[in-house]
Amino acid sequence: MNSTQDDLRSALEYLKTFPGEVMQTDEPVDPMAELSGVYRHVGAGGTVMRPTKLGPALLFNSIKGHPGARVLIGLFASRERTARLLKTTPERLAFRLVEALEHPLDPVVVPQQQAACQQVVHRASDPGFDVRKLVPAPTNTPDDAGPYLTLGHCYASDPETGESDITIHRLCLQGPDTLTMFLTPGARHIEVFRQKAEAAGKPLPISISIGIDPAISLATSFEPPTTPLGFDELKVAGGLRGRAVDLVECLTVRERAIAHAEYVIEGELLPGVRMREDHNTDSGKAMPEFPGYTGPAVRELPVIRVTAVTHRHHPILQTCIGPSEEHVTLAGIPTEASILQTVGRALPGRLLNVYAHSAGGGKYLAVLQFKKSVPSDEGRQRQAALLAFAAFSELKHVILVDEDVDLFDSNDVLWALNTRYQGDLDTVFLPGFRCHPLDPSQSPDYNPALRDNGITCKTIFDCTVPWNLKAEFVRAKFLDVDPARFVLRPF
Repeated sequence: MNSTQDDLRSALEYLKTFPGEVMQTDEPVDPMAELSGVYRHVGAGGTVMRPTKLGPALLFNSIKGHPGARVLIGLFASRERTARLLKTTPERLAFRLVEALEHPLDPVVVPQQQAACQQVVHRASDPGFDVRKLVPAPTNTPDDAGPYLTLGHCYASDPETGESDITIHRLCLQGPDTLTMFLTPGARHIEVFRQKAEAAGKPLPISISIGIDPAISLATSFEPPTTPLGFDELKVAGGLRGRAVDLVECLTVRERAIAHAEYVIEGELLPGVRMREDHNTDSGKAMPEFPGYTGPAVRELPVIRVTAVTHRHHPILQTCIGPSEEHVTLAGIPTEASILQTVGRALPGRLLNVYAHSAGGGKYLAVLQFKKSVPSDEGRQRQAALLAFAAFSELKHVILVDEDVDLFDSNDVLWALNTRYQGDLDTVFLPGFRCHPLDPSQSPDYNPALRDNGITCKTIFDCTVPWNLKAEFVRAKFLDVDPARFVLRPF
């Protein structure tokens, strides 16, 4: 990445050199549902209810109830825009992350006077302290359980080993100094740290950094086994940046935060304390999630007691819509990188690329482009699919295509499904596997054969041509002509 791009503001300045990538508005906007309602039409894409489209990132400069604050949404809601930020092409994004995984750089701690995130300090002991008034967290819909931080990068450390981890979690602002934290069961390292601290009867210090260098956001979204327990994803971010991530010691808890974040919330995960996610609404609903449905409110969630809020002058809160192309990018590209790395080690040279498809929110559906070069490669494409499930446990469906299919073009993938696939021969069912609980079809109510929510039948759709028939499935070849010399004008 560009050596001058080390925070959100420098990333936005860089994107300004590309017309139409970032737009802004000075029209006052209500963070209560209106902000997300506007962006749904401007550029959300993904699994958001239609009508929607892909479009620019949007900076709201006037937030009702929050003078001086700004909100950015949709920074990653375009694969092309994300590729520009990482100085690569949309097709090579996952490869960039694999390179960073293989060349990590440890983060460094800088003095507090160098930390832009602490330009303004609000302590919980200050009169009238209220995190809901200090941080312009939006509600995505009128039904949300409350204002949510959707791009809060949570940083905490193992109370036994001191090893640290950073992940993005669903955080609901519940009161003046109270947040609830949703942790997907069994899938996040911070949950392991919290359980250890709770078993010892101690709070777990935590920082939440919002509005940061895009490289950090992408690296944060890696999951096990690619980044095992004890592996700090900030090392991957350093590899992406070609420069170590700057951290700073927090002011009120024994933890560190991203030094150049726009906002930092400091606090503690309290032992033995739980709260209903819809504590303030009793609606039974949480917020829209990546599959396109509003997630149910969780009955008992861990609680963060906020001890301070720090921020830059004229800060920018970064947010996203749960079911949107932005989630696809943040979740999907690390998924692609994990699959590329795992399959590449086991079957070198055969897997050409991976696309974590928008229809699966970057988690449920992957298209694998596989090349059969010799007769013994027949059947290895299905082995690659099994490895993909092992590389990313929340993956539900894999579509296998040949090297002549554009895996990023859904029409081309569906063409392969229609002309190179027979349901009774080319479908592999893998029932009874743990997946992701936010898929509403993964419940005993939908399928009585399922023993628990989040258990599913994983499926491989093998749309590759059998090796011995490859000569019979050659696409029609057209004359290769450069159309540039043909001047087109209105008819």
